[in-house]
Amino acid sequence: MRLRTLGLRWHTLGLRWKIAALLAAGCAVVALAIGLLIHHARLDQVCDGARSAATAQLVRVRQVYELTGQVPQDDTDAAIDAASLPGPLRAAALDGRRTTYLDLDGTEGGEPAVWAARPVGDHVLSVRMPLREQADEMAEFDRQLLVSGAVVVALAALGGAAIASRLSRDLRTAAATARRISQGELDARIGHPLPPGFRHGKNEVADLATAVDTMAATLQQRLEAEQRFTADVAHELRTPLTGLHTAAELLPPSRPTELVRDRVVALRALTEDLLEVARLDADVERPDLDVHPLGTLVEGMVQRAGCADQFTGGGVRFARAGERLVRTDARRLERILTNLVGNARKHGGGPVDLRVDGAAVTVRDRGPGFPPHLLREGPQRFQTGARERGQGTGLGLTIALGQAAVIGARVELSNAADGGAVAVVHLPEA
Repeated sequence: MRLRTLGLRWHTLGLRWKIAALLAAGCAVVALAIGLLIHHARLDQVCDGARSAATAQLVRVRQVYELTGQVPQDDTDAAIDAASLPGPLRAAALDGRRTTYLDLDGTEGGEPAVWAARPVGDHVLSVRMPLREQADEMAEFDRQLLVSGAVVVALAALGGAAIASRLSRDLRTAAATARRISQGELDARIGHPLPPGFRHGKNEVADLATAVDTMAATLQQRLEAEQRFTADVAHELRTPLTGLHTAAELLPPSRPTELVRDRVVALRALTEDLLEVARLDADVERPDLDVHPLGTLVEGMVQRAGCADQFTGGGVRFARAGERLVRTDARRLERILTNLVGNARKHGGGPVDLRVDGAAVTVRDRGPGFPPHLLREGPQRFQTGARERGQGTGLGLTIALGQAAVIGARVELSNAADGGAVAVVHLPEA
């Protein structure tokens, strides 16, 4: 669990801090390896010096002992058959060898020391030299190594952060631009200093920036071409549909005439929806915002609808709780609510509730609810989620959400716990 937590924290770090941490860790490993090598080299040098000094002192003590028959008593701690003489050194001396012994842990005398011994007849002559100064010198040397290593690691971390800051900044710019493009701002560009088409060599960030800009430009061209095509088709259909509608009105009353008139009305409504979607896509819609009391405004819409299918005539129950002043475009709000209520009546079941609560308007039906893919991905054009074919164009919700964005409102789609689809329009308060 702890390793997983550390892994999650590592993944949440920014690129700059990851690079700085990796550089610091690498420098720490290198500094540790170099420090150990230097420490051991210096320790070997100090030990060799101590052994040489102890051997030279042993030679001097032996000469004095042979001349006077006595062991000099000074700071060398010389003795014959010393009781504290290390066992391995005593055995080597009795074997006829002159040798030295390092007691760096101080186990034989309570402090670090170097011993030297040789045989003298049946006895062992030894000297013992303390290594207090050498031990203090090594401790100070190790402290200097630690301080130097810490300084190197800190400088490496700072240098890594400085080097990675530019890379991180460029990547953040690319990510922010990609998010702007995904939100519909198709003219967003990274604008890397190197021009498009320039061979960047091994500059991966420049390649990424150029690729994102090229992708955005291509996407913008294709979407604009699609929008122009949709608008042109809808606009060109207007004229023949107007003539067709006029001709249908001149037909004698009959069942076929009613069918023709019904299909002509449906075609005209589809054409107007396509034109409205094209205007929303082109971002040319400009709202006429004003301050309105929301409850009174929606109630007026319901009363004006009368027996029309948009509101009360289609089994819609209206209720209001509280009154808030909102800044909105009354015509566009009516268009939003008409589409939401129409969608609830067409695909829902039971009575449709239209409720004003504060600065929000809720439309709820008693049907099967919104399909999961619609809640997950949002409304798609010409996809209604209905199993039957020919049950609408799927443009109603698309237009409702598009008009809500124009007036600064927010539409939340969800399914009620006890069944039914719920659409809540949140309006900005005045």
